[in-house]
Amino acid sequence: MTPIKVLLADDQALLRSAFRVLVDSEPDMQVVGEAADGAQAVDLARSTLADVVLMDIRMPGTDGLTATRMISADPDLAGVRIVMLTTFEVDEYVVQSLRAGASGFLGKGAEPDELLNAIRVAAAGEALLSPVATKGLIASFLAQGGSAAEGPGGAEYSTRLAALTGREREVLVQVAGGHSNDQIADRLVVSPLTVKTHVNRAMAKLGARDRAQLVVIAYESGLVRPRVE
Repeated sequence: MTPIKVLLADDQALLRSAFRVLVDSEPDMQVVGEAADGAQAVDLARSTLADVVLMDIRMPGTDGLTATRMISADPDLAGVRIVMLTTFEVDEYVVQSLRAGASGFLGKGAEPDELLNAIRVAAAGEALLSPVATKGLIASFLAQGGSAAEGPGGAEYSTRLAALTGREREVLVQVAGGHSNDQIADRLVVSPLTVKTHVNRAMAKLGARDRAQLVVIAYESGLVRPRVE
């Protein structure tokens, strides 16, 4: 089994060292590089072809948000998944990061098992990290930012939605609700494999990198309306 290649991007050397020890202690993953800023992270992503980048949002010079956009825009790095690291669970840049192409986010204070699981989940591309928290965060910030049509690519996504079948749209709504394939299968009374097929087809039609992108698209297109509790 080929280990998951992990790239660490954080300006704090001590934190990178701690992450390296943790990641390298797992038999199914290994650290392939360390970056102290966003520009270096982009260069290393290209040279190492990392599977997952743990990216700090705030770094000097090129920040994590800009680096995420650069990686996501590079066709050669289409397989790279980015997990944003935040000091606080609610961060003003998190939604921007997801829009830029990040697969999800994780607080720096997360437990070791949470971090390792986040890496595996991101590498698999099968589930959104912290689905309930991420859904609430997206809803909150999109609600503050105006209508769906004002979001980046909102009108374009609305047009693409027309290509989805009724069932694909139904599954997309469930994905935006933070539900796993198994949960969606129970709700729609179909098999998890059928759900996975619908999710993959929706991703292809909407040009989404992963499930996190599907959630953002669902909100920005207006298919799912933000609700702030």
